[in-house]
Amino acid sequence: MARRTLTPAEIGDIVRATRKAAGLRQDELAGAAGVGLRFIVDLEAGKPTAQIGKTLQVLAALGCSFDIMPPPDINGGRKA
Repeated sequence: MARRTLTPAEIGDIVRATRKAAGLRQDELAGAAGVGLRFIVDLEAGKPTAQIGKTLQVLAALGCSFDIMPPPDINGGRKA
């Protein structure tokens, strides 16, 4: 699988599309995720300074997964 770095705008697009597919309004998602409406608006708009903790809360509320993999040479090229 090829690695890919998502931009804040792409994350916002995913959040918006998933929210709409779930039939949720922005304020309903905000309540379900424990964040403010303004945060949802900004996140969906691709705000690059969105807080990671709140973003993870929103993704979890939507049932989205978020995977992080270290680079293959994390140990300086040595096998652990």
